[in-house]
Formats: sequence, structure tokens, C-alpha cells
Amino acid sequence: MILLYYAVQSMPLADATVITFSSPAFTCIFACIFLKEKCTVWDIVFMAFTITGVVLIARPPFLFGSRNEGFEDYSEHLKGTIAAVASAVCASLTLVVLRKMGKSVHYLLSIWYYAIIGLIECIIALSILGEWSLPYCGLDRWLLVIIGILGLGGQTFLVKALQIEKAGLVAIMRTMDVVFAFIFQALFLHHTPTWWTIGGALCIVASTAGAAVLKWYTSSKMAKESQI
Repeated sequence: MILLYYAVQSMPLADATVITFSSPAFTCIFACIFLKEKCTVWDIVFMAFTITGVVLIARPPFLFGSRNEGFEDYSEHLKGTIAAVASAVCASLTLVVLRKMGKSVHYLLSIWYYAIIGLIECIIALSILGEWSLPYCGLDRWLLVIIGILGLGGQTFLVKALQIEKAGLVAIMRTMDVVFAFIFQALFLHHTPTWWTIGGALCIVASTAGAAVLKWYTSSKMAKESQI
């Protein structure tokens, strides 16, 4: 979450959301490594789509030239891209651990540790960086409270959804994150995404939705075979 928030501050909202949304591709890799799940050709194809989407959004100069349109400060955009990718990797590892843990631990207990560990980490980091201070503006304080409430609520619903519903369906529903990011960015931040960003978003959403549909189809097919 720290990496995600840094990415949102360093690059457009939609770009950061889309890159972070590439976590299912990394989840597939880590599931094969740690959960011994089978990696298919389709998984490799979806991973290629994800990497293509990230490249289209990041637009590295060695591929797109030194003059990129739509970037006020490309160095900040690059830092945000790296942070967003790292956030996606961490999020995928979190999902693998949650899947491994299953229902043996109540989902609210997971959120409790998430909040407490995060509090300790932030206190230590802010103390080291010397940034431990409250904003002077009253509105900013209320916005920080809203961020905390919405973030914790979103995490709670996500963990609960993974416990009571198939991961494939949850992944499909989460594709709405990208849609909302584009809508909110246009409405509240007045930032119009470039065609490169839209193309990258389509690649990543197609990868995520395709992986989820394939997982659902495979699970349904295995369930029917077991019944027979």
C-alpha cells in the first residue's frame, strides 16, 4: 500500500491503477512456485499481455524515444512505474499467502495484522525520514481519515470475497477498478488519458479477465469430471 500511494502521487491515477492491476499475472507465477499450481501456455500468454501493457504505460525512452508526450517529469513517472510494479508484486504475494491460509484464520484477523503492522512500519519510516507531522490544512486531515476508512473497508471486502467466492470471479469484478480510475481521473482530476495508456489498460484488463475466465472454465470442467 505504501508503494501504491507513492505511485499515485508520482504518476496519473489511471496509470498507477492499471499497472498495480497487473498483480494477477505475478500471482500466477508465485502460485506455480509456492502453491505448486500448474503453469500453462495461456498463463505465459497472459503474462506477455501484462508486460506489454506496462510497457505501453511506462513508455521507456529506449523504445519510444527520448521525447515522450504527456509527461511533465518523466523521472517521476518512471519512479511511480517502478513503485506500482513493486506494489503489484507485493499484492500478488499477499493473495498467495491468503490462499495458502484459507479459512483457518478469520478474515478480520488478517485485516487486524494488516493495520497494526502498517502502523508500526509507518511510524518507524516517518520518524527516520523526519516527516512525522500532521497537515496544517483542516481539509487534508479529513481527507486522510477518509483514505483510512475507504482503504480499510476495501481491504476487508477483498479478503472476505476471496474466502467466500472463487478467485476467478473476484478477479473479474476487480477489473472495474480500472474503469473507475479512468472515470474519477477525468471527473475530479481533469486529466485525460493518452491512447498509449488506454492501450496498455486494455492489454492488462484483457490479461486479467482472460486468466480469470480460464481459471473458472478449468475449475468447472474438473468439477463436472469429478461428478461423472
